[in-house]
Amino acid sequence: MAPIKKNPLAVVPGTGAIPCRIPVATAVLAEIGLDPGTWAVLTDSIFPSADTPEGIILAVRYCQARGLDIMKRPVHVVPMWSSALRRYVETVWPSITEVQITAARTGLWAGLDSPRFGPDQTKTFSGTVKRNEQWVEVQATVTFPEWAEVTVYRLVNGVRCPFSEMVFWEEAYARQGRSPIPNEMWQKRPRGQLLKCAKAASLRAAFPEEAGEYTAEEMAGKVIEVDSVPMASVIESTRVTAQVTVPTVSKVVAAVAAPVDQPATETIPLTDQAKTTAIDEAVQAQIKKLVARATTTKAWGQAEEYARSRFSGDHLALALQALTTAAEASVKEAQAQAA
Repeated sequence: MAPIKKNPLAVVPGTGAIPCRIPVATAVLAEIGLDPGTWAVLTDSIFPSADTPEGIILAVRYCQARGLDIMKRPVHVVPMWSSALRRYVETVWPSITEVQITAARTGLWAGLDSPRFGPDQTKTFSGTVKRNEQWVEVQATVTFPEWAEVTVYRLVNGVRCPFSEMVFWEEAYARQGRSPIPNEMWQKRPRGQLLKCAKAASLRAAFPEEAGEYTAEEMAGKVIEVDSVPMASVIESTRVTAQVTVPTVSKVVAAVAAPVDQPATETIPLTDQAKTTAIDEAVQAQIKKLVARATTTKAWGQAEEYARSRFSGDHLALALQALTTAAEASVKEAQAQAA
């Protein structure tokens, strides 16, 4: 058997980081309740395509909040191009497995029919992709079903009711980078990948209150538009060092956690107009969802960055004020539990 090559990132002297592909401080592991062995499995086996510890940490916190076994890979870390940030970021999305688990937990999922596929089509895709740091022209010919449909059943007042959504391959397939070329998985498994998307769409239709988000299979290779990404799921592409990351929402978390004799940190003022202007329901719902996710994952820095990229003016002030209030309450609650 050939010897295993040593990863140059495996050891970071003097940082207290554990030996693995993506180093992380032991203090961070203690905060999220993981041991070094589990972290190594997550980085090397469960999330081999993740590039930052933040992506894996948010996946861990998501699973902890949802009561999911992360070793069964219920979520995926997916790199996506952000049209707002103008760069690739790592995002966390539920897998089709997690959506099915969520539906089953309701006790109302009553099965599903065999999938239906539309007629096969063959098409050649052309585009420019980056390989070995160089841009090259690529062509790929793929035979795929035009559409797929899965019927999911839910008990509604004791009646088994059908729910189905038709999903079209050319609207759903994942691309290589920003080119129109399908990625390797969609070239190898054009029917299987479309089936996952059709099943997820029908489960959302049947259980909108539980399975409201898109899945990793649906979002891979997509561009993040302003309303297409789960709030607070955007991961800043910076590596964790030996110190625990300090939340950055108006620096309020640092102020609350600091000794009482230290000066209070600056907060973002709310303008008079924002105090009196009626915010439309859509914006209110977005801010509420952002705060809820940040409270669950404790990813305050990522939530603030998303708010700054998504909102402006009085809407931004309201979002940051809501995050500040939630962050302060979260830290005080943690301090009370530790006392």
